[in-house]
Amino acid sequence: MPDLPEHSSPKAARILAAAGELLLARGSKGVTIADVATRAHIGKGTVYLYWKTKEDLLLGLVSRDFIALADDVTEAVTADPDLARPSRLLPDMLATAARHPFVDALRRGDDGLLGALTDDPRSAKLLETLSPDAMMYGVLPIWRRHALARTDWPLAEQALALHALLTGFLKAPAPSRFRPGPVVPEKVLAKAVTALLGPEHATPAQVRATAAEGIQALADGRATALELIAAPARPVSAV
Repeated sequence: MPDLPEHSSPKAARILAAAGELLLARGSKGVTIADVATRAHIGKGTVYLYWKTKEDLLLGLVSRDFIALADDVTEAVTADPDLARPSRLLPDMLATAARHPFVDALRRGDDGLLGALTDDPRSAKLLETLSPDAMMYGVLPIWRRHALARTDWPLAEQALALHALLTGFLKAPAPSRFRPGPVVPEKVLAKAVTALLGPEHATPAQVRATAAEGIQALADGRATALELIAAPARPVSAV
């Protein structure tokens, strides 16, 4: 596993923290390496010991948010394997993703926040590997194998329908005239997922197997993301 600089260097950790604060406050176009160095209370040249360009630094920051999302989902499913059920995992995963602003921004193609990073091939790789959509596509075949999703229609069609459902919940506000009382979106999504994928007939053993396979898929995606960001972030001499 690649060793990221912030694991051994307080300066690298301060650089990342400063870059994150500035990126959220100003957007990519309003952030310079000099700004980051000033916020981190270090010399500008120190930043270049760890990241060759501003784009490498900001991509590293965004990538770490994707890795943190994978870690959060992994920790939750490890603690409660029953969370691997579709009706529980998808609402929980979307709620968790909402707490990761750079994941959300890249998923939406927010060039106001991320600038040129939205078109960077490395960003596309992140989305293919660890975005909520990628996680959903990765776990859907696992659900089908373990009696947690219907198998009477093609996988590709089922994946497209599930993607459309999740996208709708992320983007579309609920019509107020259909609200007789308080609506809890997570509960509605859980019911919608069950309506789409069918009843969950898995045994406890199958649920545990689903959790284990899902955690391994997240670990594989996490390793890919780490490899993606490790190369440009190696200092000449970590201080």
